[in-house]
Amino acid sequence: MAVAPPHLFLPNMPPPPTTTAAATSSPPPPPLTQDELKRMAAHRAVEYVKSGMVLGLGTGSTAVHAIRRIGDLLREGKLTGVVGIPTSKMTEEQATEAGIPLSDLESHPSVDLAIDGADEVDPQLNLVKGRGGSLLREKMIEGACKTFVVIVDESKLVDHIGGTGLALPVEVIPFCCNFTVERLRELFPDSGCRAELRRVGEKQVPFVTDNGNYIVNLYFERDFGDLNEASDRILRIPGVVEHGMFLGMATTLIVAGKLGVTVKEKSELAG
Repeated sequence: MAVAPPHLFLPNMPPPPTTTAAATSSPPPPPLTQDELKRMAAHRAVEYVKSGMVLGLGTGSTAVHAIRRIGDLLREGKLTGVVGIPTSKMTEEQATEAGIPLSDLESHPSVDLAIDGADEVDPQLNLVKGRGGSLLREKMIEGACKTFVVIVDESKLVDHIGGTGLALPVEVIPFCCNFTVERLRELFPDSGCRAELRRVGEKQVPFVTDNGNYIVNLYFERDFGDLNEASDRILRIPGVVEHGMFLGMATTLIVAGKLGVTVKEKSELAG
């Protein structure tokens, strides 16, 4: 009796079931949340931490992941002799909870490494920081460090500083603050600058920094030009304490995105 070849089917006999890529492949994993991306970048940054280092501990929702990771490594004995210098009262509380020994710049004027987030990062690794209100202490500590690692998710990357249309914070003294607000607004007439005193709560009282100062938020409709020139003009106004542009300070940028974590070193930038 003849037998049909394996590739043929006898009449009235249904073919075997077929499989398709759609049927056999697993559904794609859900996209990572912004907080998960922040944690990825923070954990990568902590790989730069070595035992015995003096660390600048940043402020905010991204930096807290690094603080917790450092605390875990200390408890596990994988890091020893680390001292942290917090950039805000909130960071001080988080680091204490994580079990990180703390100090200050007076006791440790040279900081080995600082890890912090950023609100904006341009292609030259210039930053906007301080929308959480801690820009002065951040700049003092991160300006004293040998290596400054910035950790962000890809939503923080901009073509130019001010490119998100969100606030560029400026810390000012409370005395005659409305006068200072108006002086800041007048600095950038060609950039569509709007200056507003930051207020909080139902009563809309002025936001007060850890240093007892106020914050003025600057919003720009257009690029305001040379960053160093803008920095000098802001700082020349009496009543201004510091601004949130961190220019030329970052040495390493770690970005978490849909395709994973990427690292960019300042030394790689063309002159």
